[in-house]
Amino acid sequence: MTSYDEETISAIHRELHGHLPSEPALRVKALESVLVEKKLFTSADIDNWVDAYTDKIGPINGAEVVARAWLDPDFKARLLGDGGKAFDEMGFPSRPDFVLKVVENTAAVHNLVVCTLCSCYPLHLLGMSPAWYKSNEYRARAVRDPRGVLAEFGVDIVDDVEVRVWDSTSERRFLVLPQRPAGTADWDAAKLAALVTRNAMIGTQRDLMAGDLTAGDLTAEGA
Repeated sequence: MTSYDEETISAIHRELHGHLPSEPALRVKALESVLVEKKLFTSADIDNWVDAYTDKIGPINGAEVVARAWLDPDFKARLLGDGGKAFDEMGFPSRPDFVLKVVENTAAVHNLVVCTLCSCYPLHLLGMSPAWYKSNEYRARAVRDPRGVLAEFGVDIVDDVEVRVWDSTSERRFLVLPQRPAGTADWDAAKLAALVTRNAMIGTQRDLMAGDLTAGDLTAEGA
């Protein structure tokens, strides 16, 4: 007679399901299948859209603008004065439905961007918004306890640095201009841009390391 071991069956169940995509991924795949079946899109259309927002639209655009601001004081002044026009100048058209405000990190100030009402975000400048940015926890805690939130991203702000929280709306979006790292005096725009991360332009990363061209994002999905 075959015995039934509940722990063994549970372990097998977890192992089998551990190889499946997450539930959101399965839902996205199902939606994609329906759209393709109804001939509203092709799989290639969707792949091209994802590639565009990953590689051509978003953090790369913002990073190029930040690098130029680090190299060109006159452009930096224009960027801080009117972010939309400065991005226009770089060939990244501004959106007519909102005003872009660029805020600068300094030795005395750190800026953090949030949207407490929903998840307003400069998609065409920073790419797809991270899951944590849209979470209820981040949206609430970023205002109440910004230093605590930053600490969870590995960013410890000393007491004598002011933390300013900027709340995005449908009419106004914000982008952080990070501090230029030390040791980059002779770097060109392309090399500087490679240092700039999406999180730095949101404000959940402060120090960009000149010795690490693959700094990447501190995603802190649980924040």
